[in-house]
Amino acid sequence: MDIKTWAYILLLAVLPVLSVAVVKFLDKLKKKDVESETRTMRERAEHEIETRRKEAELEIKEAAIKQKADSEQEIAEVRKQLHDRERQLDKRDDAVEQQQDQLRKQERMVESTQRKLAEKIDEVTRRDEELKKLLDLQRQTLHELSGMGKEEAAARLLEMLDREMTQETGAIIAKHEKAIAEVVDVKSRELLLTSIQRYAAAHTAETTTSTVDIPNDDMKGRVIGREGRNIRAFEKETGVDVIIDDTPGVVIVSAFDPVRREVARLALSKLITDGRIHPGRIEEIVKETQKEMDEHVRRWGEEAAQEVQVHGLNERTIDLLGRLRLRTSYSQNVLRHSIEVAFLSGQIASELGLDPALARRCGLLHDIGKAADHEAEGGHPKIGADLLKRYGEGPEVVHAALGHHDDIRLEHPFTVIVATADACSASRPGARRETLDRYIKRMEELESLAVGFTGVQQAFAIQAGREVRVIADAKNTTDESAAKICRDIAKIFEERLTYPGEIKVTVLRETRATELAK
Repeated sequence: MDIKTWAYILLLAVLPVLSVAVVKFLDKLKKKDVESETRTMRERAEHEIETRRKEAELEIKEAAIKQKADSEQEIAEVRKQLHDRERQLDKRDDAVEQQQDQLRKQERMVESTQRKLAEKIDEVTRRDEELKKLLDLQRQTLHELSGMGKEEAAARLLEMLDREMTQETGAIIAKHEKAIAEVVDVKSRELLLTSIQRYAAAHTAETTTSTVDIPNDDMKGRVIGREGRNIRAFEKETGVDVIIDDTPGVVIVSAFDPVRREVARLALSKLITDGRIHPGRIEEIVKETQKEMDEHVRRWGEEAAQEVQVHGLNERTIDLLGRLRLRTSYSQNVLRHSIEVAFLSGQIASELGLDPALARRCGLLHDIGKAADHEAEGGHPKIGADLLKRYGEGPEVVHAALGHHDDIRLEHPFTVIVATADACSASRPGARRETLDRYIKRMEELESLAVGFTGVQQAFAIQAGREVRVIADAKNTTDESAAKICRDIAKIFEERLTYPGEIKVTVLRETRATELAK
């Protein structure tokens, strides 16, 4: 065997030993690394624990310092409060001592006053005894001089005193009555003036004509229509007098009844805006406007109630209240007059210490009968009282409506207040004009006389009462009976009315047939 073979064999024998030695050496190195790493981690953990311990100690110290500071602050506040309390107690002690000193002074003054009073009482007693002795002596002297007994002298003395006291009492009563009358007069004037000044309302007199603006003069011809058929149909439906003259840009609607006049004005404005003006359209627009007028009346009543802060009114009462806006009394708008009376009544009641809300309610509803005086018999106070009682108003409101014209005995103070406010509203300058009211009443009388005939459907007084236009029912009348109705109406006007000039009576009888094309 050569050297290479032996070397190879030797290498194979030595190789396992070397492998074992290498493995052991590597294990030893790994153990050393593990121990080193373990030792490093232990040191790191110990360092971190020490760090956290120090941080915890710092936090504990900071918390202790903060708690100590808070405690010191609380102690300082408590000390301050105690110090303030001590100062207050010192002040109270000083005040108590001063009060005690004052009480001791007052006690000494009371004792001194009591001694003086006792001395004065003794002196008065002594003088009283002396006076009694003097009176007895004078009485004996009077008896001896007059020769009258005690009872007779006393009766005569009482009689003299009675006459003197009667005269003095009468004079004092008269004096005080005069002074009271002057004070009452001044106070009542101040009360009324204050109430009137605190409520001031603008007043506008109603007229019997309304104007409707038109875009051009060609529209006048369309309003008149062919051979006047449009204007005749409009006047028949509305019961007003339409005046078309040379005045540029306007058409005048005339009627004494403000409801009719307003309906006609609104309807004519709608027709002019729409542009379709013919009898059928006129009838349609007028009916539509009448329905709208009912809504306006309800809204006017609600606005009036809200303005004077009167709540809980019956719906029918609100409708009647709204109709007052279209009524006038001696040219004064009745709704504005009622609102004014309501405010004045509330102010007067406040000055007198009464309920202003109830006074305003009485004042607002006192003329409610004027909204229905053409539907029932009697004056508007009685009609209004009956309506208010029917619609659930209280006795004060009913009595104010019934007695605000001093027609009955006054039972409630609110009746007097409403009557006073009514007089103030009616008598102030510019409030009323009697001529217009008489004119309106004459127009109403013309229409009521004409409607009273059998077969008459409607009647309208136009042209300031110079003409009465009567619409006859075609079903219940003939041409001959229509002519007789016309003559009878003219005759009753001559018998019952007094008027200047002439009154033209025109009776219209129309037969209308309507069918629907389906």
